[in-house]
Amino acid sequence: MSIIFKDVHRYFGSKKVLTGVNMSVQPGEKLFVIGTSGVGKSVTIKHIIGLLKPTSGEVSVDGVRVDKVSEKELFTIRRKVAMVFQASALFDSLSLLENVMLPIRKHLKLKDAEVRKKAMALLDEVGMLKHAGLYPSEIGDGMRKRVAIARALSLDPAYVLFDEPTTGLDPVSARRVDSLISQLATERNAGCIIVSHDLVSIFSTATKIAMVYKGIIYKEGPIEDFHSSTDPVIRQFLSGSSSGPMETPGF
Repeated sequence: MSIIFKDVHRYFGSKKVLTGVNMSVQPGEKLFVIGTSGVGKSVTIKHIIGLLKPTSGEVSVDGVRVDKVSEKELFTIRRKVAMVFQASALFDSLSLLENVMLPIRKHLKLKDAEVRKKAMALLDEVGMLKHAGLYPSEIGDGMRKRVAIARALSLDPAYVLFDEPTTGLDPVSARRVDSLISQLATERNAGCIIVSHDLVSIFSTATKIAMVYKGIIYKEGPIEDFHSSTDPVIRQFLSGSSSGPMETPGF
């Protein structure tokens, strides 16, 4: 049981974004994918649910090659691997409860009362039940993010992908999202892959880190390895220094 990248390359025309990515995540792990803006972090995780296909290399979820399956077979992968997008992607015309009910009603053979009960339980899990009747425009970014997480959990995924989950959030809301991610890993044993450059989130939440640099996973390992690293590239990223060996991607 794992998500595995093997020598994944991804080109956009003549631009080489990924040039040999190798990494993995197991159930219960919290893998943070880090790196500077434009380096290919979001591009990397989009391969897991087939939003992008590698130019070459392999991406597998629990032994199934995502890069080889048909569009129909991708639905099975996407039920197993949920994604929480950076902008939350809630439907403005639906209440928070209706947003969470939507995938349950569409994919699970449940009666309306059961659909509602499951959606309410998920909103309760993320601390949003008392706001169930509100609409996305009536709540803040952090609350929308929590509802998006509830919706992502609606089909009981084995893995959850997060694209910059704390970007734009105030510190309190960001830490609440961090807490939810940890809860998913510990209580649901979900494998979580989180794209982020929020150092507080990374070092308070991660069990493993994969740093993308120059198209590859420059370093993958537990957070202790990054804390103790003397590598100048890693030290520059962690310190946020404008001077050092890191090159800015031409994005």
